[in-house]
Amino acid sequence: MQPLTGIVVLDFTTLLPGPLATLMLVEAGAEVIKVEAPGGENMRRYEPRFDGESAMFALLNRGKQSLVLDLKNDADRARLKPLIERADVLVEQFRPGVMARLGLGYDDVRAINPRIVYCSITGYGQTGPRAGEAGHDLNYIASTGLLALNPGPADRPVVPPALIADIGGGTLPAVMNILLGLRQRDRTGEGCYIDVAMTDAMFTFAAHALASGQAAGQFPGMGGARLTGGSARYQLYPTKDGKLAACAALEQKFWEAFCAAIGLAPEFIDDRRDPGASKAAVAAIVAARTADEWRPVFAKADCCVTIMATLEEALTDPHFVQRGLFAHSVAGPTGVTMPALPVPIAPVFRDDPKTVKAMPKLGGG
Repeated sequence: MQPLTGIVVLDFTTLLPGPLATLMLVEAGAEVIKVEAPGGENMRRYEPRFDGESAMFALLNRGKQSLVLDLKNDADRARLKPLIERADVLVEQFRPGVMARLGLGYDDVRAINPRIVYCSITGYGQTGPRAGEAGHDLNYIASTGLLALNPGPADRPVVPPALIADIGGGTLPAVMNILLGLRQRDRTGEGCYIDVAMTDAMFTFAAHALASGQAAGQFPGMGGARLTGGSARYQLYPTKDGKLAACAALEQKFWEAFCAAIGLAPEFIDDRRDPGASKAAVAAIVAARTADEWRPVFAKADCCVTIMATLEEALTDPHFVQRGLFAHSVAGPTGVTMPALPVPIAPVFRDDPKTVKAMPKLGGG
């Protein structure tokens, strides 16, 4: 039996943050009923396609059930009452006030089931001057100062490769707080309301910059902090063949091992004196050899330096394959399968990887 076996989740979410959160719950054994508008949620229409359906939708909704309801229709909303009565968790991702206007706000739901753990996921939270503001991941990391720590050069700014706010500020806090809510209910018998604002957690991601600014009064400039490009020890160095060496030799022992491995001149090893000169010296050395030439050098030195892999290369890395990251499968409408999305749920809490779970057919339960 999995840890969330018997837990029933009503999922009113769309796109990424909420669906990924409820995916983690279903992977731990919960029964997730995805409530969709007529025609299905928007993610069903996203490319690329998998077995005729959206591949992203399939990955994010593996093992869930689908229930189609028009929430503006009184008769359809009435069909929710027996589900609310037996639900343990409700997750929604509308703008503040929408669920209340539909008669499905926390107070409405709590009147039917006072044991329910009700979680709302929004960009800026349920309260505050920006609560009603529209946004996506890039807006959230921009508005909190996180993006400013290193957006890249002004003439060619870089869009971050990860949806930090969606996953780190929405999905993960939602899962964590839902589990805390269930644990609290175990003790008190009462449910609770959880307000997850994706922007709130972005300040958590800025911990190093906050420590510098609030304790020393020196907020780092763009690319100036130790972990955002200001240090030779934490840097991306291009190789001769255009690949990148990801150097994270922060501790002195790793830095000294790295410097010895590449043969850095003694005057650049103390990188506190002139960080820019040290970075330039290291960059020139790394650029003189190919990634394949550097790979065994860095491995032997054990100095926290890695040649950047493409995603395609990482999928076949023996380490990740052996750990079973891609062992689970999701099935499409005709039974065609592809690897399920890796999620940070410990294997001991998941089902047997040999159990193939399907994406939900629209309204098909």
